[in-house]
Amino acid sequence: MEEKGKQTKGKVRSIIANLVLVDVDGPISQNEICYIKLGNTPLMAEVIKVAEPTAYVQVFESTRGLSVGAEVEFSGHMLEVTLAPGILSRNFDGLQNDLDKMEGVFLKRGEYTIPLDEEKKWDFKPLAKEGDNVAAGSWLGEVTENYQPHKIMVPFKLLGNYTLKSLANEGSYTIKDKIAVITDKEGNDIEVTMMQKWPVKVPIKVFESKPRPFRLLETGVRTIDTLNPITEGGTGFIPGPFGSGKTVLQHALSKQAEADIVIVAACGERANEVVEIFTEFPELDDPRTGRKLMERTTIIANTSNMPVAAREASVYTAMTLAEYYRQMGLKILMLADSTSRWAQALREMSNRMEELPGPDAYPMDLTAIISNFYARAGYTYLNNGETGSITFIGTVSPAGGNLKEPVTEATKKVGRCFYALSQDRADSKRYPAVDPIDSYSKYLEYDEVKEYLNKNIHENWMDNIELVKDILIRGRESSEQIDILGDDGVPIDYHISFWKSEVIDFVILQQDAFDEIDASTPIERQRYMLDKVLEIYRTRFEFDSFEDVAQYFKRLINELKQMNYSKYDSDKFKEHEKQLEQIMEERKVA
Repeated sequence: MEEKGKQTKGKVRSIIANLVLVDVDGPISQNEICYIKLGNTPLMAEVIKVAEPTAYVQVFESTRGLSVGAEVEFSGHMLEVTLAPGILSRNFDGLQNDLDKMEGVFLKRGEYTIPLDEEKKWDFKPLAKEGDNVAAGSWLGEVTENYQPHKIMVPFKLLGNYTLKSLANEGSYTIKDKIAVITDKEGNDIEVTMMQKWPVKVPIKVFESKPRPFRLLETGVRTIDTLNPITEGGTGFIPGPFGSGKTVLQHALSKQAEADIVIVAACGERANEVVEIFTEFPELDDPRTGRKLMERTTIIANTSNMPVAAREASVYTAMTLAEYYRQMGLKILMLADSTSRWAQALREMSNRMEELPGPDAYPMDLTAIISNFYARAGYTYLNNGETGSITFIGTVSPAGGNLKEPVTEATKKVGRCFYALSQDRADSKRYPAVDPIDSYSKYLEYDEVKEYLNKNIHENWMDNIELVKDILIRGRESSEQIDILGDDGVPIDYHISFWKSEVIDFVILQQDAFDEIDASTPIERQRYMLDKVLEIYRTRFEFDSFEDVAQYFKRLINELKQMNYSKYDSDKFKEHEKQLEQIMEERKVA
């Protein structure tokens, strides 16, 4: 960073929408932040290309009214976030402006807020002691933030080892108060507060590299946990056309998934969906804690009147906040909706810079950009032996539901779980509309995951998953034959095969997100219900006509769905299970 009074300056040479070319008079860095003066209004921008003596900068505000010759000042640092207690329950934009502090329907250009409350006092409890050897990321103490333990750490930017010279006593302090002094090898003292800053495009990597254990991340969504599970610290994405339920599914995951903190990046949602997040999340009850869901949630929203360049900042800001909490030994679930809008921002700036275009005019290195971002999720061992994780699930909104378009294809190469939403399933109200045949989890290919699932859920769990997928495929094939040849044009066995797959669809794959019980299903209950439907599959039934097949299996499905709506192992649950067994006896072949 340049010394104060010697920062690099420049003047605007040309303007192409939100891409501005600046002639500079000194050194600059890639991704450095600068401020362009529009009268008395500073417009924040980021250097995206350096071609001395010209800097290409993307402006995070509207450039309307900006003229050639406007003065530019470079800050000497990259786009940063402020890390300290007070992040939870907040609504930020992609530049970490506190949206709750802003007035009016539309944000004013050049209006940047202090992201956190610098006056609030936090009850600090020491965790280290004077004389300890510490390094970047070491825990010095903790405060309680919305019932969560928020660790106060040695700043991530410090390299090497230090000695803890002094540490504040237990008491109340602001995020700007000195809480520790550490000494380097040369004897220089460094004061530490509860607050630190970190550039959003540089991953926080203050952890040891060790073999990763595989643990199932329970989401409570049966079609995910049962058929295509995601592991703690894993990655996945949800592509689907408009109206297929991407946002609803993400909201269900945020409520039900096994996570300590939820970070939501609304980097490309429509305005009405963002409003729903702001208004509904504070009212939602958290089924894991009994408190409000918003207490362990932070929302990063790309506001409507900000240019598409801000969408890129949104996802990086959200991921950096997630990494910060991961360093505290917490489980983080990060959701992004939708990364297609982020990719469109990359395409727009790439086109304006006249770079060689890739498929559909997206940047040639689109896959590498997406891959680098997804790689920031993961399961980590901290330097003190504790563990933390970021599980990342993004959504993709391909135009017309085309799952062969570049963003979906690029994300397929890096996301380990693929939850394809089907327009046909959405149209027939089969929610969540995750296609069980097109979707997959590559974690099921790992021997460690297979061993974990068989050991912790059921000894034949992997065999059962493969059997279920085979039943669904054969059921779809039977359905296609029935559609082509007619109900009476195929043997009854085709109808039986189809309806046995429908049992799995209605009972396992479909789920009522608005029912208090069915909205979230623990893995033990998923195992029990899967055994029930597989028992039906393995049972031979005898029928006189295809009409009898449909009517009979509808009765079975009704009892099974009533079991889903009943409290597990309750009297009501057992009563419907008894009714199910009686119905099975009616057509059962000995």
